Amino acid sequence: MTQNVLTDRLDAGPVICAEGFLFELERRGYLTAGEFVPEVALEFPEALRSLHVDFQRAGSDIVEAFTYNGHREKMRVIGKEELLEPLNRSALQIARQVADRVPGNLMAGNISNSNIWDPEDPARQAEVRSMFEEMVGWAVEEGADLIIGETFYFAGEALTALEVAKASGLPVVLTLAPMAFQEMADGVGIVETAQRLEQGGADVVGLNCFRGPGTMLPWLRRIREAVSCHVGALPIPYRTTAEEPTFFNLSDVRASVPSPHGRTFPTALDPLLTNRYEIGAFAREAFELGVNYLGVCCGAAPIHIREVAEAVGRTTEASRFSERMENHFMYGSNERLPEHIVDLGDRA
Repeated sequence: MTQNVLTDRLDAGPVICAEGFLFELERRGYLTAGEFVPEVALEFPEALRSLHVDFQRAGSDIVEAFTYNGHREKMRVIGKEELLEPLNRSALQIARQVADRVPGNLMAGNISNSNIWDPEDPARQAEVRSMFEEMVGWAVEEGADLIIGETFYFAGEALTALEVAKASGLPVVLTLAPMAFQEMADGVGIVETAQRLEQGGADVVGLNCFRGPGTMLPWLRRIREAVSCHVGALPIPYRTTAEEPTFFNLSDVRASVPSPHGRTFPTALDPLLTNRYEIGAFAREAFELGVNYLGVCCGAAPIHIREVAEAVGRTTEASRFSERMENHFMYGSNERLPEHIVDLGDRA
């Protein structure tokens, strides 16, 4: 009998996990930017199910329940705490149903940054732990195969999330999201935090969100060298740089109409997207480093997940529609394409 379905799969090769539901569902018109609360699980369950299926077709092996920001404190902020448990259970049930469509797919429960963690306040820490405990409990009851803890920028909160997730008895993925300062927000080193997570029993440690390929890869190299467990990498698909290492501080000097709140994040990032080939190149490089748990976070669309899958040698259901530019009317090479039309390509 398999002892750990996740590490068994990772030992055999790459496992792909789609994230980024917040941005994509906001773009599709199903949740509010700024609040970013996953009420879609209750209000428009078919829209959430459809996105899960699209990511699954693109190559995601893990269907992660959309409970990011679905914790008690966030529901209090919007005055809808009574919806907390129904929202969580609905998101978990939808994810379970989609995972069951494809033999071998896994369903993950999810906990994430609470945004109220205070390294100096034990009462706040206990409150966060309690929120994690109820969410993990619901995930176990709804049949999760693993628990994903993600987007932690405080080391202490990440370690607390790990303790709660490990108590479930399920495999645990724990990924960090360092901000622009080159350490965790409570002053602990990024690599040191990854090592402490491994020592605490995480099956996968790594990075997700906040950083694009250019500013995530250097830290991935250091983490991969420092730990012996599996490593995860789920960047945002935006062109972060050494000068602007996260999507919180990306600038767009060419915007003729700036966002009304004065930042590109989170609603005016579109011109700063990587292209799909950049995401594929990131996935190949990370995989060559020995990173087997791969995905894309906020900003991801199914096309990015397909690019990750194909970059590591996978053929997905959506690969049926991978590009065949040889048949493009202007840029193609098919012998049936009229030469005088193809010749327009260089001056179109």
